[in-house]
Amino acid sequence: MKCHDYFYGSVTVGERGQIVIPAEARAELNIQAGDKLLVMRHPIYEGLMVSKIDAVSDFVEEFRQSLDRMIEQVEKAEKESEEKAG
Repeated sequence: MKCHDYFYGSVTVGERGQIVIPAEARAELNIQAGDKLLVMRHPIYEGLMVSKIDAVSDFVEEFRQSLDRMIEQVEKAEKESEEKAG
């Protein structure tokens, strides 16, 4: 995907701090009325990140599973190394 594939347009913050998510973004990301979204400050840049809670939860679970697999591989390699040295 190219950078412009991620751009849905611009929005204006209303007097009450509200914004409207562009229809194209809602359709592509399957954002429905009533969905819970996380609004987080970007850790480096001056900006916000918005994501569906379910998407973040799925990402964290996949990351945890990947981390578990990596830990198992490291432990296995360490054990094999100890067996060769011992």
